[in-house]
Amino acid sequence: MNLLLLLMVILSSMVIVRMGAIAFQLTGIEWSTAKFQALSCFTSTGFTTREAELIAGNPQRRRIASVLMVLGNAGLVTMIATFANSLNPNVLVPHLNVPFLDTIVPPSVLPWINLAIIGGFLYGIYKIVSNATIARRSTEFLRRQMVKKEIIKRVSFEELVVTTGGYGVSQVEISQESPILDKTLQESGLRKADVTVLVIERNGTTIPNPPADAKILLRDKLICFGKLENIRRDVSGGAEEAPGKDG
Repeated sequence: MNLLLLLMVILSSMVIVRMGAIAFQLTGIEWSTAKFQALSCFTSTGFTTREAELIAGNPQRRRIASVLMVLGNAGLVTMIATFANSLNPNVLVPHLNVPFLDTIVPPSVLPWINLAIIGGFLYGIYKIVSNATIARRSTEFLRRQMVKKEIIKRVSFEELVVTTGGYGVSQVEISQESPILDKTLQESGLRKADVTVLVIERNGTTIPNPPADAKILLRDKLICFGKLENIRRDVSGGAEEAPGKDG
């Protein structure tokens, strides 16, 4: 029973970390960073100042990190306890009345059998997770379920570089809620809001330093420089809460 519990805890931990990564990505963090952040929160290690600001500066990300930390600590304690108990000689073959069992499988060997089972299980999980197709399909499935059940509110705002004074470079995907949808840059009034559009990415095409008559279309990705609060409000339509304000 302890061995089965240990294997379930390991598998559950991997699923939780992947769900945490998806949750971070849905809040606007780039995927590779989201995976690292989820693992860092779950294990309470690996934070840097810049990455900690990405989490601490946003209420929704703080809640995700808090859940991952609590589950990570609980999982670590459970994992250590069940791992120690799983090496008990009576765990794998508990009190079976099999003739000559002690002769065939000495009690001193059973802990190594348990350890081999754990190692084989971990290797099997590693092979599954490292398979790009399986990883992609499982991630897409979890993402669809999380969005469908509204576990995490998806946003299209991604902070790329944060500088002093509330200014930074940000990437925004234009959604139906964006106030500048179907407007030209000149009509958008972004210049007056102290926001400069550096690049427009559209269907795999990059438009650097777009002209004033460039029209903003649905699903365009805009790389902007300016005050982050204004970018959230005037470009993404307030899809993400301003840093430091719980709500």
